[in-house]
Amino acid sequence: MRRPIKKRPSVTADSRYNSVQVGRLINYVMQRGQKETARKIVYGAFDEIKNAKEGAGDPVEVLETAIRNAGPQMEVRSRRVGGANYQVPREVRPERRLALALRWIIAAARGQKATPMHVALARELMAAAREEGSAVKKKEDTHRMAEANRAFAHFAW
Repeated sequence: MRRPIKKRPSVTADSRYNSVQVGRLINYVMQRGQKETARKIVYGAFDEIKNAKEGAGDPVEVLETAIRNAGPQMEVRSRRVGGANYQVPREVRPERRLALALRWIIAAARGQKATPMHVALARELMAAAREEGSAVKKKEDTHRMAEANRAFAHFAW
């Protein structure tokens, strides 16, 4: 029998933009419990997006578009069948899609060395909103892997 789905506490909306997704982004950026530092990084990135010369527009809309563009639809999960491991393509649940998109965007921003984090995060969010950047590339790689292993889809549980 499968275990029950875990009851997770809901994330509160942030104070400035009153958005749950911005609150989630702040929590993902946060390290070692330093929430105020994470807030400064996220709000600094949003100020960079507002002041960008490309005219990116509303930062919350840019965030939502970036999450939509960086979130994978399919992924592969390992499944052991008769002594062999198969990479079985599966559809990604919406909560996991959001978590992966945020994780990939933040990891790509942290990977930009010699750049302040708020600037790197703003660049990565704008790139993901334009369907460019490392997070979107990671999503495409994940989709490519799922497509390559489509023959094992009948092992899905």
